[in-house]
Amino acid sequence: MFPAEALTFLKGLEKNNTRDWFQPRKEIFESKLKEPMFAFVEQINAELLKFAPEHITEPKKAVYRIYRDTRFSKDKTPYKTHLGAIFPRRGLGKDAGAGFYFHVSPKGVGVACGAYAPGPEQLLAIRRFLEANDKLFRATAAKAKKLMGPVQGSTLQRVPKGFSSEHPAAELIKRKQWYCWVELDARLATSPKLKTEIAKRFKAMAPMVELLNKPLLGKR
Repeated sequence: MFPAEALTFLKGLEKNNTRDWFQPRKEIFESKLKEPMFAFVEQINAELLKFAPEHITEPKKAVYRIYRDTRFSKDKTPYKTHLGAIFPRRGLGKDAGAGFYFHVSPKGVGVACGAYAPGPEQLLAIRRFLEANDKLFRATAAKAKKLMGPVQGSTLQRVPKGFSSEHPAAELIKRKQWYCWVELDARLATSPKLKTEIAKRFKAMAPMVELLNKPLLGKR
């Protein structure tokens, strides 16, 4: 779990998202948020070893930087107001395949699992897989719905070229993302229950994550 100072820092950053505020408090960020996050990622890795060992990720690679990329954004605030970590599938890269993610913020503990940013080749492979395995995918996603809610993600208005609009999987095929997302109470971040609550949601989503990665690994 994180110390109370971690959420206090993020609340302050939310109100004062400037370098002038952040720089004098950088040591607080490092000791109360970044270092505990690295340690917590190791705890999550120990849980992943039990049900998704291919997703174990070195903390320095798992944890996102607090600095925002403002080059192509109208929002020029320099820092994120949350700190997150991602656990991609080994061999698929951080964004290409399906994986596990969580973050802590003043608003809540966010947990997401699935395929969030597949590229054109990955999109086609996943859509072909869903075309042939829609019943299996729906059944697998349904088992995790109680803990993680329904499958979400942006979608096309029409079924992409090469697929039938009459296919039972048409709505799944139109998607550009396939993930589930929940936001838990922010107070969980400082609770001993944090690891358990995240790990059980990752475990519930592991079969769906594995299904989405199958076509990207050359499996059917």
